[in-house]
Amino acid sequence: MRDMIEKARRTAHFRLFIVDGKAYIEKYTQSFQTRDMFTLWGILQLLRVYPGRLPDLELMFNCGDLPVIPSKDFRGPNAGPPPLFRYCGDEGSLDIMFPDWSFWGWVETNIKPWRSLLPSIKEGNKRTKWEDRVPYAYWKGNPNVARTRMDLLKCNVSDKNDWNTRLYIQNWVQESKRGYKDSNLENQCKHRYKIYIEGRAWSVSEKYIMACDSMTLYVRSRYHDFFIRGMEPLQHFWPIRDNSKCTSLKFAVEWGNNHKDKAKAIGEAANNFIQEDLKMDYVYDYMFHVLNEYAKLLKFKPTIPPNAVELCSEKMACPATGTCKKFMVESMVESPSDELPCTLPPPYDPLALHDFLERKANSTRQVEAWENEYWQSIEKKQ
Repeated sequence: MRDMIEKARRTAHFRLFIVDGKAYIEKYTQSFQTRDMFTLWGILQLLRVYPGRLPDLELMFNCGDLPVIPSKDFRGPNAGPPPLFRYCGDEGSLDIMFPDWSFWGWVETNIKPWRSLLPSIKEGNKRTKWEDRVPYAYWKGNPNVARTRMDLLKCNVSDKNDWNTRLYIQNWVQESKRGYKDSNLENQCKHRYKIYIEGRAWSVSEKYIMACDSMTLYVRSRYHDFFIRGMEPLQHFWPIRDNSKCTSLKFAVEWGNNHKDKAKAIGEAANNFIQEDLKMDYVYDYMFHVLNEYAKLLKFKPTIPPNAVELCSEKMACPATGTCKKFMVESMVESPSDELPCTLPPPYDPLALHDFLERKANSTRQVEAWENEYWQSIEKKQ
């Protein structure tokens, strides 16, 4: 109902209307950096991919990091949780997940749009064979956004310990002054292992790390985006404990260097998932289906309010300048798709979903059992 949507307004950055295939916006607050701009740009490109195919709809969008619709506050059949779109969720929230702005470029960090960046990373993977890469776990990022990242830095190599890691602090201010010469993602696939760790919430870095065919060491996370739940431990990544990172990372690298074929295969499986299942065509298909299914739930006919502003690609791109304009031009959809959106598979039945989740949990438990055995054997030798 419209009153449910209205309840989401207090935390929304903007309200989006799609009526007769055109987009309109009511903007409430300014988002961090250009998140709102490139999210809206992405939606406009979706309308160019599948013109006239989306039904009329009205939604609220929050461009912040953390989910804000706690499921505990909305129990029972008549609870009426406010529908709010955002980039990530967790097990205790009802926010609706949507692809993040960086799929169309992250201006402030000079990260190119996904469609052009993905093949560049693929080429970067070829520059150094997996066996010839640095046999340690690599991470580079901003540790100041989360306590868990500060904790990770304790695992860096030092005079006292070598946890098989090589960790670096990313200073974006200095990088911008140097023209981002040391931040090209296609040049960061030089280690056999790469660490993913969330920041304040989920991290945009996830897809870039997994696009490398290095084995991803995935620190247990609270938050998830729209695609990670389709990936599995020991198939696409190696799970790392969040409460004992250093010992967990050291064992992961030891295991990988002693089982090179298996470690290499895990990295390649993640790379294949990202290259094929997360290619831009399927990102648009996810956007189409989540908006289409959402629109089916509306019990009112969306109408354009007098203060809403119409959006179109040309109106956004023409006045843009610098990197903003460059990324918009680079990610602009030139012509409609010749094909229909992919067919939406049926939902999991409860038993199949339980089996899938149990398989993932069992894989993580298996790794932790191996890890315990490893450290117990070390202790016995001392």
